[in-house]
Amino acid sequence: MTQAAAPRAEAPAAGGGWLLPLVVLVSGMFMSVLDTSIVNVAIPKMQNVFGVTADDIEWIATSYTLVLGVIVPISSWLANRVGQTRLYIVSLLAFAAGSALCGVAWDLDSMIAFRVIQAIPGGVLPVVSLSMLYQIVPKEKIGSAMGIYGLGVVVAPAVGPTLGGYLVEYVDWRLIFFINVPIGILGAIAAFLLLPPFAGRPAGRFDLLGFLTIATGLSSLLLALSEGQSWGWTAYPTVILILLGLLCLALFVVIENTVENPLLDVRVFGVWAYTNSLLLISVLSVGLFSVLFYIPVYLQSARGLGAFEAGLLLMPQALVMAVLMPIAGQVYDRIGARVPAVVGLLIMTLAGYLMQDLTAVTSEGEIIALLCLRALGTGMCMMPIMTNGISAVPPALVGSASAFNNVTQRVSAALGLAALTAFMTIQQAQLGADRAGLVSPDMMPSLGPGASGQVLGTMAIYQQTSTQVYVSALDDVMFITTIMTGAAVVLALFLRRPSGAPAGGGPAMVD
Repeated sequence: MTQAAAPRAEAPAAGGGWLLPLVVLVSGMFMSVLDTSIVNVAIPKMQNVFGVTADDIEWIATSYTLVLGVIVPISSWLANRVGQTRLYIVSLLAFAAGSALCGVAWDLDSMIAFRVIQAIPGGVLPVVSLSMLYQIVPKEKIGSAMGIYGLGVVVAPAVGPTLGGYLVEYVDWRLIFFINVPIGILGAIAAFLLLPPFAGRPAGRFDLLGFLTIATGLSSLLLALSEGQSWGWTAYPTVILILLGLLCLALFVVIENTVENPLLDVRVFGVWAYTNSLLLISVLSVGLFSVLFYIPVYLQSARGLGAFEAGLLLMPQALVMAVLMPIAGQVYDRIGARVPAVVGLLIMTLAGYLMQDLTAVTSEGEIIALLCLRALGTGMCMMPIMTNGISAVPPALVGSASAFNNVTQRVSAALGLAALTAFMTIQQAQLGADRAGLVSPDMMPSLGPGASGQVLGTMAIYQQTSTQVYVSALDDVMFITTIMTGAAVVLALFLRRPSGAPAGGGPAMVD
């Protein structure tokens, strides 16, 4: 069961020899994470260009998510097999190539196929980056390094809507893919020159049964969550996929506890500090991506803003997180995770409580202030929580911990958005039915003279009612995320610096 620990690279803390390699890692990971949000902005444009339905176009995002669910679990094994540095460089170049193919896609089928190709290295990059970070950076600087690493985890999705909105609205939607090509090539060159040459090490026999069960389990759950809204949450395909996914994941745990060379070592869940961090990261991921998903829709549907204008309103929160992430890492190095986590979650809870009062006429300044307040809390607590969890596991398990970390972020975000969207749909239907009764039959258009004016008046009333219904349902969603964040404060109180870890919070050593 025990995997060999990777040797730590020599990284002189005093000379800062780890900073440039860390920037290389973050840039590559930033590119792969950015792609998950920047593409969403171009979905309506691609739908018009390809001439397909809304249900069909969603497969551009769904296919990418499903492949990530398959590839992330084997990233650690691949890194052992071919070497982390080599795998990182190959993944950067492959991601750039996949992006170029997406940029020249001529129809929906080709775009989906190229997104699958792009997702394979896209799932590898975050896992390998985090594993290499813990070997390159000195233990006493792990918190600061994770603060910089967090720029990719949290800031990249927040920047995506702004950059994507500008490219789609004012330049060319295909640039959202082509922009990755020079970044990937330059990143690969920098990685070759600056990253330590981590060689491969014995990876053992490939755990085929473990791979099949976790790949099937995650893909089934992600597909059910992606399509449940259109299929119906109680429809047979949705229910069967959810049950199949849960059964396969349970079987995966059994297999990993019995095979000699597990694909992912589930013993990491025996470390409470790590498991607790995953629970907190799940809450943070749901909160982060719910804001990034619903607020742009609110700004465009209820406020009538364009894609780029909506993206600009989201930019200040990204800047707040960009400033806070490195600071939060330094705070972790000094005092640990509990204080920044508790304070950050309390700030997020306050921001969520205030965001329950959004209306169709809320000023843009107030919206920016609320988003920045929430970003302040997120930037303060996200990286300390993640760092504290991974620092608690033995060095030999960091690869598995990194993979589970990425799986948790993606699956929890997908699960949370699916559940919140279902709730929001139900609320909109109920509120719409209630408010429709307020429209007097006398206001319905007649077929006589002046009917056109009455039709326009009735349409305006229903448009206003629809907007009010959407905003009210959004406020209810904000209330749920507020409750989740408030409950997470309790879990944050149990955060402790890993035993045996130095002040910098490096991975705890065990006998």
